[in-house]
Amino acid sequence: MEKTEEKTAAPEAGNEAKKKTWVEEVEVAGEELVGRVKQLAADSRVKRIRVVEPDGDIALEIPLTYGAIAGGAVVIAAPVLAVIGALAALVAKVKIEIVHEEDEASTS
Repeated sequence: MEKTEEKTAAPEAGNEAKKKTWVEEVEVAGEELVGRVKQLAADSRVKRIRVVEPDGDIALEIPLTYGAIAGGAVVIAAPVLAVIGALAALVAKVKIEIVHEEDEASTS
């Protein structure tokens, strides 16, 4: 895994904690793509997942919210999983960019 970018987001109104955001890039085989996306979506720190084609184009971008996570079970719409499955069938390897976010206080 490779850390590529790190920034601190300004706190929202009424929210005193600063957010730390960073991006990881992970390369996975096509057949592992759906499982890996489901696994990442279950992580509450992951805010966005981008599937990047070998030529560098973004094939799919999935924004995640805390509302999508219910009791540890991940709810991803079936059409999104179908698109990911179709993409996985077409490519041998893809890169996943994972945007993480957490409170700075929790990292100290």
